[in-house]
Amino acid sequence: MSAANGDPERAIDGIISVAHLLEEPRLARLYTYILCNEDVTIDEITESMGIPRTTVYSDTGSLVELGVLTRDETQKTHTYTAVPITLTAALDGDEYTVTPTLIEAIGRAPNDQDLSLLIEKHGVSKLAGALTYVIPYVEGGMTERLAARELGLHPAFGIAVLHALRAVVLDMREHDPYFEQIRNARERPLGESEEST
Repeated sequence: MSAANGDPERAIDGIISVAHLLEEPRLARLYTYILCNEDVTIDEITESMGIPRTTVYSDTGSLVELGVLTRDETQKTHTYTAVPITLTAALDGDEYTVTPTLIEAIGRAPNDQDLSLLIEKHGVSKLAGALTYVIPYVEGGMTERLAARELGLHPAFGIAVLHALRAVVLDMREHDPYFEQIRNARERPLGESEEST
């Protein structure tokens, strides 16, 4: 979605769509559920996610309007498919790519005490930063103790956040088509800009 070459309207719409998903955990969770399950119906979403039917109708409508879901109306029972999204932001040499994996972490936060507390105390940016350390942790290139220390969080809390995000990474690795674009702190630590690599 970020690669809207020559189409500023589409690019700005994409930025707005990603911003909505970063601000609305319920929409984020629904988006990634549909991304991971493809061609799902309202009934399947309601049953699997335990969300009231009216809420599912409203939220899928919102996501279709944002352009991150498509609705197939060719059959009696409509199905929904997620549009894979990515958005790369660069500021003074610092670059970060938002992918569905970060969107999934946002969506899990209301049901995960550690992720919720991290966002409440440090914001979504710290969650994005933590995700960059989870990748090498999951791949065995960094210990959880080192990753937690690098995050600048109390060690026990940092480790709890890493464990919560580990589940996100393991679940999204096969469903996020942009997974390889997530910054890896082992290859480029936070605070090190693109220009210095």
